[in-house]
Amino acid sequence: MLNHNRGASEPEQFLSAHPDIVAIDMLVPDMNGILRGKQLARSYLGKLYDEDGVRLPGSVYLLDSSGQNVNTYDYGTSDGDPDYYCFAVPNLLVPVPWSRRPTAQVLASMYDAEGRPFFADPRHVLARVIERLEDIGLRPVVAIEFEFYLLDGEAAAQGIIRPAASPTSEFRPRQTNVYGLDDLYEFEDLLSDIQVACQVQNLPAETFVSEYAAGQFEVNLHHCSDALLACDQAILLERCIKQMARHHGNVATFMAKPFADQAGSGLHVHVSLLDRNGRNVFGGQWDERLNRPVSETLRHAIGGLIEIMPESMALFAPNANSYRRLRPGTYAPTRANWGGDNRTVSLRLPGETDKDARIEHRVAGADANPYLVTAAVLAGIHHGIVNRCEPPLSVVGDAYTQPAREMPVRWSKALDAFEQGTILRSYIGERYAEAFATARRFECENYHYQIQPLDYEWYLRTV
Repeated sequence: MLNHNRGASEPEQFLSAHPDIVAIDMLVPDMNGILRGKQLARSYLGKLYDEDGVRLPGSVYLLDSSGQNVNTYDYGTSDGDPDYYCFAVPNLLVPVPWSRRPTAQVLASMYDAEGRPFFADPRHVLARVIERLEDIGLRPVVAIEFEFYLLDGEAAAQGIIRPAASPTSEFRPRQTNVYGLDDLYEFEDLLSDIQVACQVQNLPAETFVSEYAAGQFEVNLHHCSDALLACDQAILLERCIKQMARHHGNVATFMAKPFADQAGSGLHVHVSLLDRNGRNVFGGQWDERLNRPVSETLRHAIGGLIEIMPESMALFAPNANSYRRLRPGTYAPTRANWGGDNRTVSLRLPGETDKDARIEHRVAGADANPYLVTAAVLAGIHHGIVNRCEPPLSVVGDAYTQPAREMPVRWSKALDAFEQGTILRSYIGERYAEAFATARRFECENYHYQIQPLDYEWYLRTV
């Protein structure tokens, strides 16, 4: 095997600085953005950094959302479920503040016996797209925003889904209080613990805000010139928030639409591009219509993103609940369009100067895999730039009332668009595209055949 060790002293230095650590969580992100892996003994940590690696079946990346093997393709039981080799991602070995016993965690990536990146590892999928941009002299700068709901943990255990009550005032929010600071103080202890945990784990969470629904919050990560690291930080931040909420007796859910009558939760990706001299290539000529700088490169990037958007929807909305969020008039985009400082469009341009010119991609739900979402976003940008794709006229005003290219907002149609598309799969790889489509179709079909409570409510006595 090739030696993937890029920091031989990292585990030794870490264990020396943390002599109380007894276990290490080895984390790998699956297709659905769910972290899976193993818990290692302290004495076993070194294997993640030496030529041996830690073995794990490749099918761990290809499970459905419930964690079962997909029996309609040749991975898992069909191929004997062989092991591959996991190696630690450098500089991500950190303590776990929420564990009852001294524990650490580290993200890992998978390789085959010859040292080649395992095709189904989402980190490798994204890395391949980043390389395409680097080949034309461009480096993406990425920042990710998450929205999530804080729910009552005791009620959720009984099947009752409702916002968490404040542990201090016992007040349970029932209405929107967007940007209300009072809601932040109602959960001051939890949010404070999350911020401390982020500091311990080197996660650059910048802001927390109360969002557009009762119990909904948003957290923003600082922009990062390493797009792969930006996604590492995003998925580890999600774990941090979930675990700290559990520690406080609550449930933090990143479901796209936990409440039918409340706002959905999104995963927004901010992207700019730097050339070899560190110049932001999205800054340029002033656009009077949008009241901000828009370069030709930015226009072409927008054009590519709009062209690739329908076939990318299966990545942006990966499960059944994802499509509950995609409704007109809810700040969740349903059409492929763009505009300036406008939250009704799919692609928003919030930057007002050449230096901060960027695209905010607003389509994905918080339940999506950040690696795959970012891979699709960067693929669309690259496609638009190299093919000089021209975007449609930008939107001014309410985008929901203006014509634009429709996106597939039903799961099966999104999967059809993904399978029939040719652009995105040329970036993420034909083999991965086939595996993704097969696994998502498997879950879609299984979900379709489940009888939901609404079936009984609507049809039990009426038909």
